[in-house]
Amino acid sequence: MTRRTRGGSADSKRWAVIFTCMSTRAVHFELIESMTTDSFINALRRFFAIRGPAKLLRSDRGTNFVGACKELGIDTEDSPVSTYLQGRGCSWIFNPPHSSHMGGAWERLIGVARRILDAMLLQTAHTRLTHEVLSTLMAEVMAIMNARPLVPVSSDPDAPTVLTPAMLLTQKMSTVSAPSGNFQMAELHGKQWKHVQCLANTFWKRWRRDYLSTLQGRRKWTAERPSVQVGDVVLLKDSQAHRNEWPVGLIVNTLPSGDKRIRKVEVKIVRDGTVKVLLRPVSEIVVLLSGES
Repeated sequence: MTRRTRGGSADSKRWAVIFTCMSTRAVHFELIESMTTDSFINALRRFFAIRGPAKLLRSDRGTNFVGACKELGIDTEDSPVSTYLQGRGCSWIFNPPHSSHMGGAWERLIGVARRILDAMLLQTAHTRLTHEVLSTLMAEVMAIMNARPLVPVSSDPDAPTVLTPAMLLTQKMSTVSAPSGNFQMAELHGKQWKHVQCLANTFWKRWRRDYLSTLQGRRKWTAERPSVQVGDVVLLKDSQAHRNEWPVGLIVNTLPSGDKRIRKVEVKIVRDGTVKVLLRPVSEIVVLLSGES
């Protein structure tokens, strides 16, 4: 990160704390200036001030996490105190040392987001970010991750609506749309807000690709498995989709090949109020909800 000084500019590091809700699967980012207990406690207080207090926290054994737990008087080793805090305030559970794989859902989100951000921000052209640009970028990243689809919920079977973490947080159906315009790498040294939007678009393209690949795992075909069928609610892999938009459709017809395998389907979508039926290969769709469910 770059900060302006009287004689020019100076570089300094920033870190991000990622909070994720195990119920809604929503994420929240807080920037910190150092990996110290004080910085983390401030980030935790900001998180509680914005999202509300939490009853239970889980994390790995980061030194700043353990230090914050001691500083705040949360004793995870004393069972009666832990029970008391859980009933009246907040308790904290640490994973065993060297067991990041036990993080489950939050480690999965951290892994995908971190790989993308590292690839973006470690490039020379992207490293000189001001605190304002970096904090805005992290807010855009948070919005992108919270707009990801979870499960379809709709009273209209012909136009399924997808539940997202953002809906649970804001109680609003619409997501934050990207500003109109074509933001290119040439904008990086121009206006700051364009700089942010260019980086956010880059994150969106990579996040969408990597996240969809986690939903569409392909393993060695050693046994017969149910294929897609009419009535399945699916996500379409549309490379032209705008930021925070996830095209959702309903399979209305399957087209078996000569070997009776289904490799092509017809998907009905609603776009701009118009119903369309698209022909797509099964490799370009991700099943969200089976028609038999």
